Amino acid sequence: MGDSAVRSLAKAVSWRITGTIDTFVISWIITGEPLLASGIALTEIMTKVALFWLHERVWNCINWGTVDITDKK
Repeated sequence: MGDSAVRSLAKAVSWRITGTIDTFVISWIITGEPLLASGIALTEIMTKVALFWLHERVWNCINWGTVDITDKK
């Protein structure tokens, strides 16, 4: 039993929101500037999405740990 595609998307979006809020709060604490913290958080969203996409594409080229679900032994 696994998650539906919609549930997986909702989990991914909620996790990204959580991570961005964390980045914003930490940046605000460190800089003391909410506007600067917002800029850092927005930049983080873009870079994290791009890095995740690249990470997934690289892993799609690696066969280690994969299972052929059509192979019924």
